[in-house]
Amino acid sequence: MNMITIAIADDQMLFRKGMAAIINGFENMAVTCEADNGRKLLGFLETATQRPDAILMDLSMPDLNGIDTMKIIHEQYPDQKVIILSIHNEEKFVVHLIELGASAYLFKNSEPEDVEKAIRGVIEKGFYFSEDTLNTFHKRLSNKKTHVSVHDNIPIILSTREVEVLNLICQELTAQEIAEKLFISVRTVDGHRNNLLEKTGARNTAGLVIFAIKNNLVNPTVLL
Repeated sequence: MNMITIAIADDQMLFRKGMAAIINGFENMAVTCEADNGRKLLGFLETATQRPDAILMDLSMPDLNGIDTMKIIHEQYPDQKVIILSIHNEEKFVVHLIELGASAYLFKNSEPEDVEKAIRGVIEKGFYFSEDTLNTFHKRLSNKKTHVSVHDNIPIILSTREVEVLNLICQELTAQEIAEKLFISVRTVDGHRNNLLEKTGARNTAGLVIFAIKNNLVNPTVLL
């Protein structure tokens, strides 16, 4: 198994060092960068010969905060996996960060095993939602009634196959697993995923799950 490389951005040194020690204790994981603000993290990404597989990032940092940093990361490195670490648990706030491009959102009081699950989840499947996060989505989004959304005033119409693929993505199946289940190629699965991203305006796989929950294509409680 290849080593999973991680960057951590958090201005609280004790928390950052403690998180690095925890991650370095996971099998086949190593922290390759520590930064105390977003600007230093961006500097690392710009000069790194190989970008980290995932970034764990706090929101409240000096010089350049997590939200602005993530916007820049998504613009410059759209495939970069970012896991948000925060004390904030308001429903609207969590959903907003996922829609901006975060692949996972963890509360800072999460257990170490949730951190490991989140890292492996975003690497293998493109997203990870903890039980706390799914409960947050359910409280805010599950009362939506429409199955069709609008992005930039253009009606979004999903094919039956696209809805099938979207539901399987929400069930945390990999592209290979979806291909086997639907008896199609991985390349076809990737094509459907790209079409879903384009039609929904989602930034990544996590955003597709948010879209599905918002439009009652999946109930967040079944994902728990």
